[in-house]
Formats: sequence, C-alpha cells, structure tokens
Amino acid sequence: MKTKQSFLMLGAVVMLAASCSKSDSTTTGTQTIPASNPIAPGNISGYVKGTFTTGNTYTITGDITIKQGDTLASQQGVTIIVKNDAQIIVQGVLNIVGTQAQPVSFNSDSNKPGSWGGFQCDTMVKSVTIKWANIQNTGGPDPAGNARKSLYVKSVVPCNVDIEDSWFTNGQDDLIRIENGAHVTILRNTIICSGSTDGEAINLKSGITGDVAYNVVYSQAGTGVKLETSALKPIPQTNVNVYNNTLVSNGWRRGQAEPGRGVSVGVYATGKIYNNIFVNNYQGLELFTDADTATIKYGNNLFYATQDSYQDTTQGGNLKIYIRAGFYPSDGVGKPQSTDLISNAVGNQDPMFVSYDGKVATPNGASTSNDYHLKAGSPAIGKGNSTYNNDMGAYTSDSRGNKH
Repeated sequence: MKTKQSFLMLGAVVMLAASCSKSDSTTTGTQTIPASNPIAPGNISGYVKGTFTTGNTYTITGDITIKQGDTLASQQGVTIIVKNDAQIIVQGVLNIVGTQAQPVSFNSDSNKPGSWGGFQCDTMVKSVTIKWANIQNTGGPDPAGNARKSLYVKSVVPCNVDIEDSWFTNGQDDLIRIENGAHVTILRNTIICSGSTDGEAINLKSGITGDVAYNVVYSQAGTGVKLETSALKPIPQTNVNVYNNTLVSNGWRRGQAEPGRGVSVGVYATGKIYNNIFVNNYQGLELFTDADTATIKYGNNLFYATQDSYQDTTQGGNLKIYIRAGFYPSDGVGKPQSTDLISNAVGNQDPMFVSYDGKVATPNGASTSNDYHLKAGSPAIGKGNSTYNNDMGAYTSDSRGNKH
C-alpha cells in the first residue's frame, strides 16, 4: 500500500436507487453515474439533491441534508471543500462514485484533522455507497464538543452500505460505524492515523452482515475491525467475514484505558476471521468470552512484531507491553491455530512489506509512506485459506486485493 495515495486506473459503478442485496465481494463496474439533476458548482448548504458533476468544485458552507426520497450522487473527479465544521446528513440515498484515475475528494478548507463533521446517516437512510473517494480530516466536534464519527450509519430499515477503494485519513473517533442490521461490503479501503484518543476504524454492531476484506488499517486509536451484536437484542446477530486485511500499529493511543486490537469479536457476535496480517498492534485477535464463541471460525492469520516490547505511556503511566504476548490476548478465548504464522522473535514470520518504518505507535494525523505490498518470498504468499484467497494480507498475487 502506498499511503502517498497514488491513483491508478479502475472504475466503479453504482445504481441511483441501490438495492439491499448482497454485493459481489471482488469486482466493480466502470459506468459513470448519469448527471441527473446536475448541481451547479459553488457554495451549497441546506437541503440538497442531484449530482455533483465531473471536474467541478463544490464548497459546503453549512450542514447539508439529503431528505428521505432524495439522492445525492457524485461523478468522478469532483472536489468537495467543507467549511464551518459542517456535516453531510443522509436521510435518503448517498452515491459517491469516483474512479482510480479520478477519485472524489472531500476535505475541509483548513486541511486539519477533525475539522468537519463527516457523514451522519439517520435511522431511515436507504443506502450508502462510497467508491474511490479520498476523505480527509473528519470527526469535527458536535455542539457538545465531542468528536463525531466519520461515517455513521444507524438505519433501522433494510440498508446496503458499500464502501470500496477509498482513503480515509485523520478522523477523530470511529471512522466507519454501522448499526442495526445493514448489509455491508467494505473492500480495499485504506484507513490511516484516525481516532484522536479513542475510536475504532470499522465498528459493526447490532445485526450487521457482510464482508470486510482487503483493507489496510494503520495507526487507529482503538481497534481495526470490531464486531458486536447487542447485550439486549442478540438477534439479529452480527455475522461478518473479516479476511485479507492488513492491520498495523493499532490500539496504542487508547492504550491502558482499553487496549485496541487488530480485530475483536464480542457481545454475541460471530464471524469468519482469516488471512489477515497483524503487525505491531497493542493486541492482535481478541475473541471475547461474551462472543458467540461456538460459531466463530478463524485461522491462516499472520502475527508479527518488529520489537519485543513497547513502553505504553498513555493515561500518565509507563507500562511495558510485550507485543507478542498480546497476539491472542490472555483474557479472551482465541487460541493460536495450526494454520497461523506466529512470530516468536524479530525476523521470524516477518511479512516482508515493500517498505515499513517499523514504528509501533504514531500520533493522530501523522504522515506515512509505508508500502504494505509483499516482497517476493514473503511467508504470507501462498499461506492463506483458499476459500478467501491463497495469500494473506490486503495485497495479494491475484487481482482481488487492495488497489492503492
């Protein structure tokens, strides 16, 4: 993964009235969104519907709302600048579709972490699609001063959430949080240095189903991928396939208050956890005792640390953390599998990234040029569960992996 954000050539397709059926987990189309009700470039606020059109710049000067029954769409190559800590409130349909050559860009006018409100989707939202978009500096404060989630979907009606091939950087709380029975397709995204002192990268709760695959999550404050159902309503159950993700240096900014993990499963949730690469996370794969431990399946994961220990100084403390001891945390029920590749010393089971500075912890908003593609000879190549991919990690030998 080049976090320098080089953009290659691939398209994406979306229907203006997205269905809630299961999406294909590996392919996208190339059709451009039709310019239905094109929106004139310039300043916008209030109620908005129609299509942002290719090559234009739009400035959001105050909160915008997509009402029930309305759609806000975007063609490729659009630039959206957000001022005044504004947010995008979705009550209808959101369809943002760029291409690899021409992604859609969202950023604040200040270009500072936590400087605009992100996407807040209410309980009646119909569908959310974001493909080939570069979304930066979300998580601006709400009226009470609390950081907002970057993409928050809490629909209580059947809903499809499709997030693919996009970049998310410098959010301040949960980056992607989805609740209440949505079907998700979260593929080939890159999430970098998000969460100030808290927040998960991909937080799925209360009956979510679908796939989380080929994503890179680097330096999240909390957990990379978190699955939970509900202590009060165990049905419908959260049941997600989490495979071929690369999860690096997550969990340290929350630190001793609640260690972050690469992946965690709890509160009656279940899933299949395969072919992931875990490097330098505070903790690796946590299967909590209150998860549906009888049905969780996992294996073919690689765990590595670039150093034996790290001094955690969060919360004013100074605690030595032995990273390898947390690959499968002792307070969980997860156990090393015979198909896992587990490092017992520096150099053993090194995934051999093209370039990696080896840092254990970095701050919110930090820059990085790490490249998580695998060098020839990596132990992760050819050691995956072939149901998902022959390789481990987000960058695979075939055409299905991360495109960044």
